[in-house]
Amino acid sequence: VQLQASGGGSVQAGGSLRLSCAASGRTFSSYAMGWFRQAPGKERDFVAAIKWSSDTYYADSVKGRFTIFRDNSKNMVYLQMSSLKPEDTAVYYCAVGPPRGRDYYKNLKALSEYDYWGQGTQVTVSS
Repeated sequence: VQLQASGGGSVQAGGSLRLSCAASGRTFSSYAMGWFRQAPGKERDFVAAIKWSSDTYYADSVKGRFTIFRDNSKNMVYLQMSSLKPEDTAVYYCAVGPPRGRDYYKNLKALSEYDYWGQGTQVTVSS
């Protein structure tokens, strides 16, 4: 199983980026998928998750600015980021989360519930 994240880059505050995550090795249509981020010197934090049903969940810090969506036919998950702020600067990781039946909200936010991780893509937002 491999996850390949892409789409990071450098933008000015207020700008937008779309991150993509390609999964290969198996299908994940019955699993939640998530995005996390890690800023220098900080822990890896939950950003957004999407269940098999396409229900979505967001960290309060990105709610209303970020949108997670998936294309199961392509085994892809995306993170559309708008109104970016300098505090959004981090390495962003996609991951495969809990399967249907275990995809409760508390599990969706927990790193321990994610089995497969991509390599990360850097997002830098300048003021």
